[in-house]
Amino acid sequence: MKHLLFLSFLISLGSFTIAQFPAGMGGSRPGGAAGKQNMNVGHFYGKIVDSKTNKGIPGVTVILTGNKFDTVTKKLKEVSLRTIISSNHGDFSLENLPIFGNFKLKISSVGYKSIEKLLSFGIKFPQGGPSGGMSGSAAQGDAGTGMSANFQQLLGQVDKDLGNIKLESDPSDLGNVTVTASAKQQLELGIDRKIFNVDKNLTSSGQTATEIMKSIPTLNVDIDGNVTLRNATPTIFVDGRPTTMTLDQIPADIIDKIEIITNPSAKYDASGGSAGILNIVLKKNKKNGYNGGIRTGIDSRARLNTGGDINYRQNKVNFFASGMFMQRKSIYTSITDQNLIGAVNDTSSHTVDNGNNDGHFGFGRIGMDYFIDNRNTISFTGNYNKGHFFNPDAQTIDSLVNDIPYTFTNRNTNTQANFENFGGQLSFKHNFTQNNHDITADFNYNSSTTSSLSNINSQTYFPNGAAKYPLYQQMADGSGYNHYFTGQTDYENQINDNSKIEAGARAAIREFRTDNLQYLNDNVTSHQFYLNPYSSSRYKYTDEVFAAYTSYSLKVKKWSYLLGLRVESSNYRGQMFKLDGEDSTKLSPIKYPVSLFPSAFITYKIDDKQDFQLNYSRRINRPNFFQLIPSYNFTNPQSPSVGNPNLRPEFTNSFEMSYNNAYKRNANFLATVYIKYTTDLITSYIYKDINRNTSSAAAGDSLYYTSYINADNSYSYGLELTNKMNIVRWWELTLNVNLYNSVLNATIPNQTISNSLISGFAKMNNNFKVAKGWSVQFSGDAQAKSLIPQNSGGGGGGGRGGSMGMGGPVTLAQGYILPRYGFDLAIRKEWTWKKGQTGSLTLSMNDIFRTQVYKTTASTVFGAETLTQDVQRRRDPQVLRLNFSYRFGKFDVNLLKRKNTKADQSGGMDAIQ
Repeated sequence: MKHLLFLSFLISLGSFTIAQFPAGMGGSRPGGAAGKQNMNVGHFYGKIVDSKTNKGIPGVTVILTGNKFDTVTKKLKEVSLRTIISSNHGDFSLENLPIFGNFKLKISSVGYKSIEKLLSFGIKFPQGGPSGGMSGSAAQGDAGTGMSANFQQLLGQVDKDLGNIKLESDPSDLGNVTVTASAKQQLELGIDRKIFNVDKNLTSSGQTATEIMKSIPTLNVDIDGNVTLRNATPTIFVDGRPTTMTLDQIPADIIDKIEIITNPSAKYDASGGSAGILNIVLKKNKKNGYNGGIRTGIDSRARLNTGGDINYRQNKVNFFASGMFMQRKSIYTSITDQNLIGAVNDTSSHTVDNGNNDGHFGFGRIGMDYFIDNRNTISFTGNYNKGHFFNPDAQTIDSLVNDIPYTFTNRNTNTQANFENFGGQLSFKHNFTQNNHDITADFNYNSSTTSSLSNINSQTYFPNGAAKYPLYQQMADGSGYNHYFTGQTDYENQINDNSKIEAGARAAIREFRTDNLQYLNDNVTSHQFYLNPYSSSRYKYTDEVFAAYTSYSLKVKKWSYLLGLRVESSNYRGQMFKLDGEDSTKLSPIKYPVSLFPSAFITYKIDDKQDFQLNYSRRINRPNFFQLIPSYNFTNPQSPSVGNPNLRPEFTNSFEMSYNNAYKRNANFLATVYIKYTTDLITSYIYKDINRNTSSAAAGDSLYYTSYINADNSYSYGLELTNKMNIVRWWELTLNVNLYNSVLNATIPNQTISNSLISGFAKMNNNFKVAKGWSVQFSGDAQAKSLIPQNSGGGGGGGRGGSMGMGGPVTLAQGYILPRYGFDLAIRKEWTWKKGQTGSLTLSMNDIFRTQVYKTTASTVFGAETLTQDVQRRRDPQVLRLNFSYRFGKFDVNLLKRKNTKADQSGGMDAIQ
């Protein structure tokens, strides 16, 4: 019965064109029954070679025969289904075949011995039928399981490589691969990751990747769009490779899925510390024929967005392109209160900040896959992104001494900023004659350039309105670039149905350059801007990481194992330039020794719907150049910083234990217990020192500096629960709860810190199908009081601070995020006019109840003095957006004609989008 239900579901998939057997041809069935409808999407292909020279033989006659039900004799009889001639290289391809039934392959050529070969696609069904689509027990090393993995297996079964067939020897035969297919699920679970399909997410339509992250379970997004995963910052990948783009530079409408890899295996970069990897997979349609779409929208601030995409696939070429233009206006407010208690005089400040960031950016992407032959594919992808923003900001700063008003300051900042990104990838894949035996190589280049010009005017007054100082003017001229090159090769070999080996090597080289020039005009003497050498800097650095890995997968009955080892080495080279020229001073290079990073994943399949997993990995977070460089940075004179050249890399050991239960159709429960232990955690701290922003510091003139230090250790442990279920037929609910405890032990100058806090994070996402073509999405999240995320560099408040030398980032060791919560709502209407043409209209609003207020608090002790800072901020509440999307296309049934479709990282699911 399960098999029949699965077959009915498979036939109902709208992405496939189901064809009747040609007149008079019925697919054979068990027991000799015939006349059954079949799916003519099967594909046999291979290469005919000389048994002695192994060279391809041209002009060989290839005949494929099958069974036909004779209505007169009431018996099956053999008929010819396809007849072709092999190419000049010996390749042959038999397409549009029924996927059920038995076949006979007859090969003959002048001068060679004719041979016959019995064939079938041998469709096998998974244990538990289609309802097991959310199981977490994956094939070793595969990106997804359940629905995604089953569909990929189906591609391998109906798209069958017969290998090199030697006319003078016994033909090689390939074992079948067990496969199933199903509709695309919102949540998929893999042996090393969770996959969230977001291409139909309503609340993020017409926005950027930042808004998508807000709807993803386990991810926490702050007011500035900074993403954290289990209270730490993850490494961002795009299509499995590093990127120089930020989340707010990637349009949401081109994103297909988000992969969260909390405990990466040896195949992935060991860099990134304890937070794992956040991989953004962009859309790349694989349908034969053509299809595309256009979209446009407007928000309540009269800002427009528009975009489109096109995909064309025919014969050996798959071409795709997309583009988007987006206007954005972000409005923010913040209030900062700072107090210094215990000094000769108690001082405090109250800062109110109002600003907006208004501008636009454009994004374009183009690519092509070229199928050289049945076993070789070369691909190219390029993207370009450019934007301009204007940021006016107004501050009022009230300063008090012993609770008596002392001064007030008006500060106005106007900033013009530009960015430009370019990325390209060239890749090659070769499939050997056996399934899941291949080698790939790819080269990636990403380049990002930025420039900004800020004019800052500050005027300070006494309480009676008299000017205390002349107008103080600053000008900041900044520019820089980030060039990122990676080269990687990967090899995999499915030795048999139960074991696989993988290996690879990677080189990553990044060059970073920044010019930060600060100008002052005191309006007292020269009345002209002059370069301030104490707060200006120009430098660049290069970091290199070289790595190799190997992993082995094994399946023994109900147990699955994935064991891996990665080796990495790295080094930094830097140089500082003179402010008035390109002459530079080379800094001492920093080389880190070779480190080993083991990983292990063990999965036990309890039954068809349940499994249990243990995994472990070791990772590293190396200090960046900004944290290492020993020069003082006075970009913000009230909040200077300085690096620490004695920083050591931090190492994190991560353990996870998970239980997964696909307890009913379209429902899934996942429980994970995790522990992360980090040694030499890199964290920031604040200390007091003399004012080094002048040529000679006056006696008693001091500032509070931010620097970096290796904490003694840090560990966190928690329980994460995710449940996706259908409450009723028209209501789908996903809930995510994360309860954890973070502990930090740090020894900093004149202070020992031991912070520990039990906290929690919850997120929900409701999808309602309220009527035909109508759907509603209601989502929300809540965060309890928590430590400021590790390695975040601050809590995002008071960056421009007040007077009296206070302000700057809140540090991990000394600060907390206070509780907050918020909700988003979206409504969509969808239409289908005729085959291949659809449309949708989406109305959405974020923070609908205006509750999202981010608050932080921090306290730092300096001997007898205590500095406290409280910040509350709000950004872009209740923005209404209206977006329209139209899609068109013509689908060709010859979708499964080449094995190389499986070279894509999408796991095969693109074929039914």
